[in-house]
Amino acid sequence: MTSRDEYPRDMVGYGRTPPFADWPNGARVAVQFVINYEEGGENNILHGDAASEAFLSEIVGAAPWPGQRHMNMESIYEYGSRAGFWRLHRMFTERSAPVTVYAVATAMARNPEAVAAMNEAKWEIATHGLKWIDYRDTPPEVEARHIAEAIRIHTEVAGARPLGFYQGRSSVNTIRLGAEEGGFVYCADVYSDDLPYWIEGPRGPQLLVPYTLDSNDMRFATPQGFNCGDQFYAYLKDSFDTLYAEGDVAPKMLSVGLHCRLVGRPGRAAALARFLDYVLAHDKAWVPTRLDIARRWIQKHPPAGGWKPAELTRTLFLERFGGVYEHSPWVAAAAWDAGLGADAAAAEGLARAMAGAAVGGSDAQKRALILAHPDLAGRLSQAKLLTAESTGEQASAGLDRLSPDELKAFTDLNEAYRARFGMPFIMAVKGKDKAEILAAFRRRLGNDAEAETRTALAEIDRIAALRLQEILS
Repeated sequence: MTSRDEYPRDMVGYGRTPPFADWPNGARVAVQFVINYEEGGENNILHGDAASEAFLSEIVGAAPWPGQRHMNMESIYEYGSRAGFWRLHRMFTERSAPVTVYAVATAMARNPEAVAAMNEAKWEIATHGLKWIDYRDTPPEVEARHIAEAIRIHTEVAGARPLGFYQGRSSVNTIRLGAEEGGFVYCADVYSDDLPYWIEGPRGPQLLVPYTLDSNDMRFATPQGFNCGDQFYAYLKDSFDTLYAEGDVAPKMLSVGLHCRLVGRPGRAAALARFLDYVLAHDKAWVPTRLDIARRWIQKHPPAGGWKPAELTRTLFLERFGGVYEHSPWVAAAAWDAGLGADAAAAEGLARAMAGAAVGGSDAQKRALILAHPDLAGRLSQAKLLTAESTGEQASAGLDRLSPDELKAFTDLNEAYRARFGMPFIMAVKGKDKAEILAAFRRRLGNDAEAETRTALAEIDRIAALRLQEILS
């Protein structure tokens, strides 16, 4: 028997003490709905494949027809794109419930109207590969070419490249190839946990967000699966109730897998609608996209050993550090593109690299950077619309706990400052008290515009340096 260090599988995972997921607003469970959009990308001799499709249809146990079209199978798949998709689209948009679509690139290209509807609904569209075929015997160089071509078509049809990757009928190389591509925030070809987790990929840490084959309507199309909607609903409800109860002390995630040609049928859609309404009735259930889950995990749970900026892909670096300069990811992008040295492993070194990138921006970029910042104790703060970083920084200075007189003083100074300079007053307030901030406000009102712009940019660099200390401490 090989030792644990030599065995290529992780049988331990988080063990008896999984991390506290810390979902937004204290949610006990993140419930994530995936609509698989595969119709038009399945095996078909019209698509250059050797045989017809034989997987996940009403014809349970179907066999492929080599060299022939299977008209019944084709018609079943056509139902998914012609009718089932639109039923699911109405169901989720009427409830304003977010969805992730696993979209096969060639299927997207054959129904751009459906892709437009996904975009209009602001759904996340992850890639489900180039074609919905079995990759188990595919040479890795061919699978890599298919992944690249899937991204190209996806980007062309959807208007943006996918940030999530799920091949589905995968090979032993799929996860490595997805991580090697470098542009995915998460990969999903695993079923091994109730929480996201990190692996060490060929280009640094790669986040995996596990998917599901059990709380999945595919079991309507398999032996010993769901025979009716009530069975599907009962299984989903039991899964949700169990995780919701556990989530009081250990929040988890629940994936629900859907297919347009399966649960898109009326008799099954009714069960899905009941479950969706059941979830939405719980105030401690969070219904995000998979990308939302991945981004939350990246913010809250670094890979083993902490963040090592120079060892991250550009995509992952921007995900974690793109918000250090308020709403201005171009600064992080410029710093990464310029090359990060070994000193970027420490907050001070990374702060210097990012400040240098900010200095190199155009006048228009710097002006936009300044304008991206909120007023101190201003309208956005009162409406609780600040970024999490700005919220914490203003709270640390007591700006979320102002007396009526203090609030009036800040409001008057914000208005006077904007009237004079046409921009928000910016100050690194962490470690300062209200009196210090108000004094600086009044003093800087006497500056000329050029000096105040320089001061604002210097304060932005200080804010970024403090944020980096918190991330990399």
